Amino acid sequence: MNTKILMMITSLFLGLIGVTLTFMPQEVAVFLNMGSDQYTELATQLLGALYLGFAMLNWMAKDNLMGGIYGKPVAMGNLMHFVVGAFALLKMLSTITMHWEYMVVFTVLYIVFALSFIFLFVNHPKDVKG
Repeated sequence: MNTKILMMITSLFLGLIGVTLTFMPQEVAVFLNMGSDQYTELATQLLGALYLGFAMLNWMAKDNLMGGIYGKPVAMGNLMHFVVGAFALLKMLSTITMHWEYMVVFTVLYIVFALSFIFLFVNHPKDVKG
């Protein structure tokens, strides 16, 4: 598995979410029917900062050998994020009534990324000469 492609795709995915949450918190709150007060806006922006930080981590680690001694913490962080996120999204799908088609897409993406990082974590790292 070429981990550079996986890291670039997840970086772009997380970065897009991070930019959206950071710079459009009121619009996101209205879209998700969360109510829009200053605490919701702050929490949404802080969540966006977390996504942006994770995106930057993945982008900067894309050239490293994932699963090796230096790449294992990055792989484990991504594994935890996407597995826990996939379970949370799956649980939410049974009760959501608004914008469920978007949540299905997010859930499928999280499951695909979770399975990719599980595969990456379980298999020994292979150095791809390019």
